[in-house]
Amino acid sequence: MEKRVFKRKIYDRILQWKQESNGDTALMIQGARRIGKSTISEEFARNEYSSYLIIDFNTASSTVKSLFDDLMDLDFIFLQLQTIYNVVLEKRKSVIIFDEVQKCPNARQAIKYLVQDGRYDYIETGSLISIKQNTKGITIPSEEERIDMYPMDFEEFRWALGDTASIPLIKTFYEKRIPLGVAHRIKQRDLRLYMLVGGMPQAVNEYINTNNLAKVDAVKRRIIKLYSDDFLKIDATGKLSKLFMAIPSQLSKKSTRFYTNSVVGELGKTAEAEMIINLEDSKAVLVSYHSDDPNVGMSLSQDISKYKLFVSDTGLFVTMVFWDKDFTENTIYQKLLADKLEANLGYIYENLTAQMLTAAGNKLFYFTFEKDEKHSYEVDFLLSRGNKICPIEVKSSGYKSHASLDAFRAKYSARIKNSYLFYTKDFMIGDNEMIYMPFYMASLI
Repeated sequence: MEKRVFKRKIYDRILQWKQESNGDTALMIQGARRIGKSTISEEFARNEYSSYLIIDFNTASSTVKSLFDDLMDLDFIFLQLQTIYNVVLEKRKSVIIFDEVQKCPNARQAIKYLVQDGRYDYIETGSLISIKQNTKGITIPSEEERIDMYPMDFEEFRWALGDTASIPLIKTFYEKRIPLGVAHRIKQRDLRLYMLVGGMPQAVNEYINTNNLAKVDAVKRRIIKLYSDDFLKIDATGKLSKLFMAIPSQLSKKSTRFYTNSVVGELGKTAEAEMIINLEDSKAVLVSYHSDDPNVGMSLSQDISKYKLFVSDTGLFVTMVFWDKDFTENTIYQKLLADKLEANLGYIYENLTAQMLTAAGNKLFYFTFEKDEKHSYEVDFLLSRGNKICPIEVKSSGYKSHASLDAFRAKYSARIKNSYLFYTKDFMIGDNEMIYMPFYMASLI
């Protein structure tokens, strides 16, 4: 079955590093497993260098790993690597890729001296959570530039399907502040397909090859199990894995925060904070922190004890919603494609929004404030724009009611640049200057 190399936006970011660094730093591409870090690194090396050498530390022999135990003779190390991998390296024209570098801490530490040597460029890939677990006792190189990689975003997904026109056209409609009209339903269906397949390259490749969502679902289940097993390696009690798998059920309750005690029992503050950091570092999970002061510089007022968790890929999230059922038993695929999703499954759109905002470079924050003694208002997402903020409310249905957003706008009107309501209908600007945006425009604000 054909395995494709998909066009990814991070390619341009890697190219920028190569041109600006000119060998002065190594590049670390960090992100969750199975998102295409290794593939894009090798594709970049193949296109942009005369030759490249890739060391996969998942499979590298003990002989290869031991080369980085002693750096006194770099000539010997490079000669050995070229001989083992049958590659001729050229000074300033070749790159060495350390794939899954967390599996060889000494290679990570060696980056400092390899960069100073200056002969070749270096690209590293790894999962941040695994990197932290495997770098205790070593010196982290300061000669290392880091970039985050995420699953394929909506535009990259459309590229994979051969559609390069949709997103630029959608952007034009947004900039002109006009609805798409008859094209809206088509773009909504395109987005729903993205929600079902997701942005994991293996799942996208399976969809293109088979056009079979049951087979796509099977691929996603294997990835989810892989993530869950990874969390078990870090936390043998299984609590970390349980927190990950509980994300859909927690979002479905529409609570004002994620309650760990309802999933794994009482945790001390230190233990809870460490688990949330591990989930965030895995890049398989997105964390939205509560802002105690909805203003610019929300990182300064975030409450790390109050947060919501999202899955970094909505395709995986959809499968996790029905984790305990066989694919043939759940109807979410058919309902989503046909736009028949029940209102009580609208939290899938909330996860989608979190993913799309993050992919566009935004940090996630939300805000709650008291409505009365028993109830609270909640703004789903807050973005900083210049010296103002933009509140966002997510609605999968019943868009005419937005009490929380209205209350927030009344309370903090002087701080607001634009107010957005994300929903399933066409673009519209309301009488009160609220901007009603279809979800496929989420990355544009």
